[in-house]
Amino acid sequence: MKVAVFVAPGEVAIREMDKPVIQQPTDAIIRIVRACVCGSDLWWFRGISQRKTESPVGHEAIGIVEAVGHAVTHIQSGDFVIVPFTHGCGHCAACKAGFDGNCQNQEQGGNGGYQGEYLRFSNADWALVKIPGQPQDYSDSVLNSLLTLADVMATGYHAAASAEVKPGDTVVVMGDGAVGLCGVIAAKLRGAERIIAMSRHPDRAQLAQEFGATDIVPERGDEAVKKVLALTSQAGADAVLECVGTKQSLQTAIAVARSGAIVGCVGVPQQTEIKTGDIFWRNIGLRGGIASVTTYDKNLLLQAVLNEEIQPGKVFNQRFDLADIQAAYQAMDQRQAIKSLLIISH
Repeated sequence: MKVAVFVAPGEVAIREMDKPVIQQPTDAIIRIVRACVCGSDLWWFRGISQRKTESPVGHEAIGIVEAVGHAVTHIQSGDFVIVPFTHGCGHCAACKAGFDGNCQNQEQGGNGGYQGEYLRFSNADWALVKIPGQPQDYSDSVLNSLLTLADVMATGYHAAASAEVKPGDTVVVMGDGAVGLCGVIAAKLRGAERIIAMSRHPDRAQLAQEFGATDIVPERGDEAVKKVLALTSQAGADAVLECVGTKQSLQTAIAVARSGAIVGCVGVPQQTEIKTGDIFWRNIGLRGGIASVTTYDKNLLLQAVLNEEIQPGKVFNQRFDLADIQAAYQAMDQRQAIKSLLIISH
């Protein structure tokens, strides 16, 4: 089978590898239909974080189940499924508490290879999210929205849930990548009245407004803080969604929050530093982390997509065949694509 691998910073390639097989009773083999490139993939693509050479890449997909282990009873061959990156078991303490992103029974080192023709998926019985029908039953746009439920839409929602966004709130969203844009959707879904999107890219700002943003702030650093405080009569935001992970983004998120607000963090941290005094003296809450993908999909997000109440698939503004994987990464690295879609099979 063909699968994308990391070669060196700035380079990915397609390799021929053996098709995966069932190794554990809880496994499933998935034929990938669509996959995509994530903003977090850019950290190792740019050489900022380390990754093993020739390791398969990708962690978001939708596909068809080809085979299951004997312990898998809720999913069967032929099912059309969302393939989350989280691999929750559904029965450990973390999963039961609704935090399947922190599942205590995840397979170490097994989360990769979604950007390929086939995938061995662990903890399949609970973690896979069954989609009614088959891919041909859905429009291209709905298929794209279903794909976002493997990560970015659920991660954006996790930021909003962690920040405890509630009806009537004023919310600031840090980051205009796919996760930040999905955070705008999530804030609106949870009833936010005003959504301030921090964006300096016109195409992304336009999409943020389409998703529900009421204000766009292109400034950064101290100027961004001044602008948000001016927009909120110096009160600050009731909730802040931090969807970047850099030091400046986190510091700005804390600075624009009103006293007593919560900052929901889902941006993968990159050399961030937090001064506890900045949050202590203003009663700022800070929480978040790895999204609870299966939990959110089953409880809310899948039905919202099927009802076309939300259309997060609009974050895919460029599409590629698997053979063009290098171009898909470069498009995101150079900010030509908000999120690169990979068409694997039909």
